[in-house]
Order: sequence, then C-alpha cells, then structure tokens
Amino acid sequence: MTYQGVLTKMETEFSQPIQYYLVFENDFLSMNQLLDKTITIQFVKYQCLNCSLDKPIYRQGFCKSCFFDIPQAADWIMRPELSTAHLDQEDRDLEYEKKVQLQPHVVYLANSSSVKVGVTRKSQIPTRWIDQGAHEAIEIVEVPNRYLAGITEVALKDYVSDKTNWRTMLKNEVVDENLVEWREKLKQYIPKEALDYFIQNNTETNLEFPVLQYPVKPKSLNLDKTPTYKGVLKGIKGQYLIFEDQTVFNIRGSEGYVVGIDIE
Repeated sequence: MTYQGVLTKMETEFSQPIQYYLVFENDFLSMNQLLDKTITIQFVKYQCLNCSLDKPIYRQGFCKSCFFDIPQAADWIMRPELSTAHLDQEDRDLEYEKKVQLQPHVVYLANSSSVKVGVTRKSQIPTRWIDQGAHEAIEIVEVPNRYLAGITEVALKDYVSDKTNWRTMLKNEVVDENLVEWREKLKQYIPKEALDYFIQNNTETNLEFPVLQYPVKPKSLNLDKTPTYKGVLKGIKGQYLIFEDQTVFNIRGSEGYVVGIDIE
C-alpha cells in the first residue's frame, strides 16, 4: 500500500514502548506496526510548512524566505534567552510571541547520549524528551515564561552539555545516570531570578523505545542525495527511523518534504 504526504515530525504517545504515528493530511501510519516490514521512501517535491510552495526547504521545514520572516522560526525559538515578550517587546509578531513565550516553561535534564540540559514548554513534557531519544529525564525548574527558562539553560550549560550526539543516541551507547543527583549538583548554578522555581521533590521519567535492532554505524538518509530508499524498518527512536542496513532517517530533519511511502 502507498501513502503520500508532507513530512512533519511524528506524533507520539507515551507508553511502554513509545507509540509513533506519521500523520499526513488524509492518512496516518502507526509506525510501530511497521517494524520488520520493508518500506520504500520516494521523494516527490518540497512543500514549505508555511507558504506550501514547492521551494527548497531551508531549515525547520520552511523555505528560506519564510524562515527569515515568520515568528515560528525566530532566533528565540532555538535560543530562549533572547525572548522579549515579557518586556512587551516585539521581535517578529508580538501576539504570537506572547502566546508562546508567556506560558510555563520547564528546564530539564535528559540522558540521550549523555546528560544534557534543555528547555521546553511545560505542555511539551514528555513529548520533547521522546523527540530527543532520551531514555531518562527529569524536570529541574518550572518558570512562568521562556526568558527565565532560557537564562537558566545558559547558566547551566557551562557545567553540563546542551547538545545530543545523535549517533551515540541511535547506537544506544548510553549510561544510566542518577538525574536526581545531577539536579542537586546543578542547583547552585541556577540564576537567582529562577531559583525560587527549583523543583525539590520529583523523580526521573524513564522511556522505552520500539527498537528491535540498533545500528552499529548509523548512516543518515538525505532525500536530496538519495531520492528513493528501500529498507526493512528495525526501530524508531527520537524522531529517527532505523533500518536493517544501518540507514537512519530523521523525520523531523526532513519536514517539508513530500514523500510517497510504500509498505510491502
């Protein structure tokens, strides 16, 4: 059976293991049910997630002109410390910025390839951890806006990473860490503006991913270079599909690509 649509990040359901769904405009695929099946992915065209035009994707699923114009791709998305809505200052669209920035945000520790610090809206827990392929995570600070979360992350990343090594994550070369101990160790470095929001008593969340076989030497599928790919699906972790031949496909990194998917 063949399905076609524009790629957006897989929807997820927190269970043991995580359930994944690839959602198109008129169809959706329960990806867990496709494990051990042969899948063909065929690049069809581009479709910017903002303007819907067939223009090369620049970043985050957007064409270049949209990326530098729309509020959904502004610098504060990747660098929360640049948020200014709490000051009533506009970057690209103050109404949108207030809606996103002026809501509860969480600073967390997650273990995907090693312990890292990150920021997300409270409403995105545990989705954010799933998308990063973390097998364990814990909230350490819950603040009322994105700016406070951002400055906390900046302060803590002097002492803990803020990046995930995707290859290590996919190979499952991860060591269990005591995130409660990490939380207590890092408390002293939290900025005073955010210290009152420190979470004293919580425990790790553990996540299990639907993977039958981890890759030893993962190689990334790039649809611009390889517009047609066929392989046996062996696992899903983070936003990656893992295939039997060591190929891995980053769905989120391919947002805005229209593909045909054939299942044998």
